[in-house]
Amino acid sequence: MSRWLIKAGLAAMCVVGLGLIGQALWIPAKAQVAQWLLADAWERSVHNGEPVKPWPWADHWPVAQLSMPEIGLNQIVLAGDTGSVLAFGPGENMQAKALEAGARIISGHRDTHFAFLKDIAIGQNLYLTDTDGQVAYRVEAVQIVDSARVQLRPEAYPKGLLLVTCYPFDAITTGGSLRLVVMAERVETTRL
Repeated sequence: MSRWLIKAGLAAMCVVGLGLIGQALWIPAKAQVAQWLLADAWERSVHNGEPVKPWPWADHWPVAQLSMPEIGLNQIVLAGDTGSVLAFGPGENMQAKALEAGARIISGHRDTHFAFLKDIAIGQNLYLTDTDGQVAYRVEAVQIVDSARVQLRPEAYPKGLLLVTCYPFDAITTGGSLRLVVMAERVETTRL
């Protein structure tokens, strides 16, 4: 009887182990498939001139592409900046985008899509491409602000780009009020 229990215990541990491995592989696989779907939706949006959702039940769609060739950065920017949007990529604040003379504000998680901001430097160029064309921005300032005390005002930085992420990058817990804000100024526009 004890041999049977040992074999059954080993079999159960193998099944549980395989289940845990499968679960661990599922999340990165799902993330990669989402990126392919987002890239496809972006290409179709550019081609059609209309927003295309990456999957039918998505509550977001691609609105731009953020790139920084010197570090190999190329990310799809999604409409909105809620938690459900930021789970898939950086998100643009659509209220700020609707302002005619205001900065575009794009947010992203510090430990995924906006982890590159940890090493960003004044003078570096960022490129934002949307259905109207590509705009080059030069980083002018990097600030740490307390979001509980400071509210970003897009109209105070007309024609600029603000990239926002949580700070510090190595924080053990989430939900703090500090934000790293990268302020970039438009330097060139290329129309499509």
